[in-house]
Amino acid sequence: MSTNNARARAHALDAVTATAPVVPGVSYQSRGQVLIIGPALRVHPAGKILSVCTELQPVLMITDSAQLPGTLEEVDGLRCVYGSIDGLSGYLGHFVTQTDQDLLAAAIKLSLPAGQPGFDLVLDLSYTRHISSEIPPPGYYAPGGDASALQAALEEIPTLVGEFEKPRYFRYNAAICAHGRSGVSGCTRCIRTCPTDAITSNGDVIEVNPNLCQGAGSCATACPTGAIRYAYPSAEKTLQDWRSLLKAYREAGGERPVLLVHDAGSGSDIVTAGFDQLADNVLPVEVEELGSVGMDAWLAALAWGADAVKLLSTPAVPPSVLKEVDFQLSVAGALVTGLGYASDRLGRLSADELGGAGNVDSDAVDQQPGTFAAIDEKRTLMGLAIDHLASQMPSSREVVALPPGAPFGEIQVDAEHCTLCMACVSQCPASALAAGNERPQLRFVEAKCVQCGLCSSSCPEQAISLSSRFLLDADKRRQMRTLNEDAPFCCIRCNKPFATRSVIERITDKMKDHPMFSGDALDRLKMCEDCRVKDMYLDQTGSTMDLHSGGRE
Repeated sequence: MSTNNARARAHALDAVTATAPVVPGVSYQSRGQVLIIGPALRVHPAGKILSVCTELQPVLMITDSAQLPGTLEEVDGLRCVYGSIDGLSGYLGHFVTQTDQDLLAAAIKLSLPAGQPGFDLVLDLSYTRHISSEIPPPGYYAPGGDASALQAALEEIPTLVGEFEKPRYFRYNAAICAHGRSGVSGCTRCIRTCPTDAITSNGDVIEVNPNLCQGAGSCATACPTGAIRYAYPSAEKTLQDWRSLLKAYREAGGERPVLLVHDAGSGSDIVTAGFDQLADNVLPVEVEELGSVGMDAWLAALAWGADAVKLLSTPAVPPSVLKEVDFQLSVAGALVTGLGYASDRLGRLSADELGGAGNVDSDAVDQQPGTFAAIDEKRTLMGLAIDHLASQMPSSREVVALPPGAPFGEIQVDAEHCTLCMACVSQCPASALAAGNERPQLRFVEAKCVQCGLCSSSCPEQAISLSSRFLLDADKRRQMRTLNEDAPFCCIRCNKPFATRSVIERITDKMKDHPMFSGDALDRLKMCEDCRVKDMYLDQTGSTMDLHSGGRE
């Protein structure tokens, strides 16, 4: 390892200065109306503590009383409502309770100031919390049996009265979203991985509640198209910083750089405390949340000259986010090893493993860094990165197998059952599928396929299946190829092509014994729409109709 690495690292870290991102804000307004839920022995002491703050207006909901549900009374100067709610939703300044009991609903409404629809803050002291998201919404506290967490909540709640603002962490482009088309469900990756339950399905698109979103970032990492992107900071800013950092390190004489990615919270504290443990070739890079960057950024970093990218995970990372990070690592790892690189080029480590972050297998090649730009276009960036890595490690492999669910691959069509109805083409959000120009054809561009499954879900014949993989030949990956085709069938009257031969043969074979198509009527199935109408009119009247002039022929 070069003795210049420490000096090069210091130079590189100084060269890339952090700037506060400017993004739109999300506002909250809290008037101090606090709902405290739980059994009386827990609720009353907390209510007493919070009631001394003149800006707070506690309402106690007693869940273990023998009182009639819906009873409202004042005890020791505190408003008490008796009964158990069915649900709770919302965020700071806008919490709403759900109940089917009219008396209880009326009592809750009476406990609030006139015109206020809900509560501003919630202290949930129930044995089972009413909001189960991994990251609770702002203004909701559920300490359970943790005394220190309860004390922290009691100290923080009085500070949450007034107007507050946080960043809007995401950008969403519905035009390239693969969530759905025409009522058919496709990709749900962002919904599954959101730890705040801020993302819901809204028909063919998703809807993100900015008041619930707290910037975990796994939605942007999971999105296969880039429809939802992280905005605090933007992906482009993060990528530009990484590219500049690696370039400055190498220009200063540093060798074999390893990016250590950590979050701005507990991860930053761990790296600061353990900086002296780090090898001189380890370049710490801070991101807002560990889940806010994914394999597009990791692969780009490798292509720009990083020997490895290591992710520092902490207990603060929600399980759903960690699950997505690990899935991204499995896909990116398959790509990296499929290209012939060492398996430890990408990985996740804990605080205890910090000292070994700079270790990379000796078979890592001395590659030339890529020169492509840090662009905020997810799939294009990944394509550029993979193509560059492939050029540095010549391989005889044509295809890299990827884990199921990866956002790359091909579709396979059962030609025996496919009728070339083109339902799949109209559903594809990425324009990976196309119809033929003059012949009945189903054509496909693998580079565009995001494996969302809309094509297979919309196929009436169930003739389409997905196959996760990465085709290494860039020209073949971007080339339009034909998956299925058939000869056109021409109308037996006017000779106009109007269907495929296999479809007409299949329909006539199925309908030949049907009473409606006995005799010459079966030939109508071999006619185009106009000629079929004419033939039916002739059969009824003995003459045919000129459909264009409205007169008799």
